[in-house]
Amino acid sequence: MQNGVMRPHWLELARRFQSLAQNGLAYSKDPYDRERYEEIRRLAAEMMATGAGLRDSVPILNLFKTEVGYATPKIGVRAAVFDRERILLVRERKDGLWTVPGGWADVGDAPSVAAIREVKEESGYDVVVKKLAALYDQDQDKHGHPPMPYHIYTVFFICELCGGAAADSLETSGVDFFEENNLPPLSLPRITPVQVKHMFDHHRNPEWPTSFD
Repeated sequence: MQNGVMRPHWLELARRFQSLAQNGLAYSKDPYDRERYEEIRRLAAEMMATGAGLRDSVPILNLFKTEVGYATPKIGVRAAVFDRERILLVRERKDGLWTVPGGWADVGDAPSVAAIREVKEESGYDVVVKKLAALYDQDQDKHGHPPMPYHIYTVFFICELCGGAAADSLETSGVDFFEENNLPPLSLPRITPVQVKHMFDHHRNPEWPTSFD
């Protein structure tokens, strides 16, 4: 529990059942066992859909089917880019809300390289990474994010501008710098006000150690 918010029990169970099914399908050779794991996966999707108030579990089941191999948390990167006492935010086209640039880490990229790439793609700016600020578990009960189908770790970097110019992208429809006390509505699945404040604190205190869960 964090800030009075607790992860729903159904979400925790559905994730665990999905992980069991995914791991079983990754290693089981027996057709009868595979059939049982596929049924567990279907039930996990139905549990998640019911808990989320959705009428149809098929989209969630199809999402689960794309996950193969041993189940592990997904890794995302976020870049807190500062211009003096202002932080760079981009507006997501999906929900019209704001976040620091970031996204999933790509295979073959070091985490810091992924952060630099995401900033360029989503904002048009060039940056250098100055510090690993935080490694956070994005679960709802730890940082106040809304429920998510996956277990996610997010790596936060403090970055410094070194070139480029503001530019929208396929994923973003706004790029701007904001003061700490004048933030726009944030995209909570991606970042929370407390996390933005913590990035400001790291920016002002570069000697601070990395924060982690």
